Amino acid sequence: MATNPQTTPQGDAYVFPSHRITRKMRDESRTPVVLVACGSFSPVTYLHLRMFEMARDYIKQQSQFEVVGGYLSPVNDEYKKPGLLSAAHRVNMCTLATELTSNWLMVDPWEGLQAKYQPTAVVLDHFDKQVNEVLGGIELTNGDHKRVRVMLLAGSDLINTMSEPGVWSPSDLDRILGRYGTFIIERAGSDVDQAMEALTPWRDNIYLVRQTIQNDVSSTKVRLFLKRGMSVRYLIPNPVVDYIEENGLYLDDGPNASASGPTYFTTSSTVEPPSIPNLSQVHQMAS
Repeated sequence: MATNPQTTPQGDAYVFPSHRITRKMRDESRTPVVLVACGSFSPVTYLHLRMFEMARDYIKQQSQFEVVGGYLSPVNDEYKKPGLLSAAHRVNMCTLATELTSNWLMVDPWEGLQAKYQPTAVVLDHFDKQVNEVLGGIELTNGDHKRVRVMLLAGSDLINTMSEPGVWSPSDLDRILGRYGTFIIERAGSDVDQAMEALTPWRDNIYLVRQTIQNDVSSTKVRLFLKRGMSVRYLIPNPVVDYIEENGLYLDDGPNASASGPTYFTTSSTVEPPSIPNLSQVHQMAS
């Protein structure tokens, strides 16, 4: 596999974020888990963040796992999805959302920094290597290290696409659902039961988390509100609202709203890439 760039747009060396990974387990009889949500996050919404909380509650109450970390992984620009801002903007917004509204979630910019689109299976491989090989897993009280299980966190719309023939390669499905497994958050209007029938070989690795309070906020709806000049406060984190307003994002279907043109915010006639803030800069933005 070709070597991919490992630097930020500012030339800084890529460092895997691990400042919020739990180093000691509460119950060492359980299996440590890191949750990874891959997606556009254009922009990140409260539902994206709530998915992690719902999954963690489910895991705590109905499984033998223990969550030791959670990551948002914004998709690469080459995904070419309508309304997709540059990875730098999306990483910025996710970083503001997690660092200023959560005490355990993190953002990994690796996927967005690569030269081309990275399949979900490859992204999960990256997390598995970083958490278990580079960091060495979780240290137990006797000094041994326990391997962390990396698992995908997604909405039920993903499991529906996985059940459709030809959408996902069989090898990727087997790696994602067989090797790693997934927690699926129920979404209104999705027929998960029918999709599960087509994924029977991996049924034991698919955990369905029911929403007790329905939330159908989506990035698509947020972008539509912004385009119409409507308020999106309390649909997405306030620091993200401020960032969008300060950078003039999602105002139309042009360069600021789609990856089809220049995806960086244009301050004048010059297109300059927005910087990916470090953690100290994030907290300065909020002060």
